[in-house]
Amino acid sequence: MTTHPAPAIPPEILNRVAAISEAIGRLTVLTDPARSLRLRRINRIRTIHGSLAIEGNSLTEAPFTAILEGKQVIAPPREVQEVNNALAAYDRLETWKPGVEKHLLEAHRILMSGLIAEAGLYRHGGVEVLHMAPPAHRVPHLMNDLFGWLAVTDAHPLIASSVFHYEFEFNHPFADGNGRMGRLWQSLILARWNPLFADIPLESLIFEHQAEYYRAIQDSTQTTDSAPFIAFMLRMILDTVTSSTPEVTQEVTPAVQLLSVLAGEMTRQQIKEALGLKDDEHFRKAYLLPALDAGLIEMTITDKPRSSKQKYRLTDKGALLIIPATAVRPRPA
Repeated sequence: MTTHPAPAIPPEILNRVAAISEAIGRLTVLTDPARSLRLRRINRIRTIHGSLAIEGNSLTEAPFTAILEGKQVIAPPREVQEVNNALAAYDRLETWKPGVEKHLLEAHRILMSGLIAEAGLYRHGGVEVLHMAPPAHRVPHLMNDLFGWLAVTDAHPLIASSVFHYEFEFNHPFADGNGRMGRLWQSLILARWNPLFADIPLESLIFEHQAEYYRAIQDSTQTTDSAPFIAFMLRMILDTVTSSTPEVTQEVTPAVQLLSVLAGEMTRQQIKEALGLKDDEHFRKAYLLPALDAGLIEMTITDKPRSSKQKYRLTDKGALLIIPATAVRPRPA
């Protein structure tokens, strides 16, 4: 059984979990698959650039794009190697499971290939970090314990991923590459909760708040409580999925506009008038049918679609855009 204590969960953290869940629910419903594919490449570059910049890589986003396109870049070979490795690792993200230790070792091998001798292996010696890292001989046991905790915890993924990230950084299991691995694995845990996290450039915002990132780690270490780090990471996540990355925010479609006027059960004519529309065919094709096809609304008389008494109401999926998500499952203290 794990020896990692469950952190105390203050209201600040619970409130952020609820706010993030609401924002992610909205983005998930509103995601346009075609647009998502276009954004994935942009956000993937921003993610990798942010993670490597935290570790001292000096390349800007432009060379990252050039490397991704297979173009030659004039830059320090080590930094180009870091970019190529990171691109390869994030391309594998969907194939790894966060609870499988050998997948973490494989990810480290890809991330650090050609950069250190112990790529894909836990460290065999001590490391110089801001805190007293555990001795190398204890690392395998500590990591096995951490994966055991991840397998049994009932904490909300937002909290569990942050706890894992902090404990990983405290253990500092590798000779190098611990920061980028910790952030990668938190993203993986979150992506398994909601695939949208695979395309959210969280790393970019952490880079902008790099000093706070390290201070949160120190604060948690000094207080032997991961809550300060959890609070910081949730603030970064919330900022990323709401206001700090406009590219992630989906445009308000006519189908979503329809939801804003739908109160209880309404007829087709009532909805059209509430929207201030006059053309029936435009309303049907641009508003009503897309909302039905997306599962945002439903008919009240499903067996008679053309009934003169037909009305429409919100589905649970449509309600996500209006009703804040409040269901969180923090692990009991």
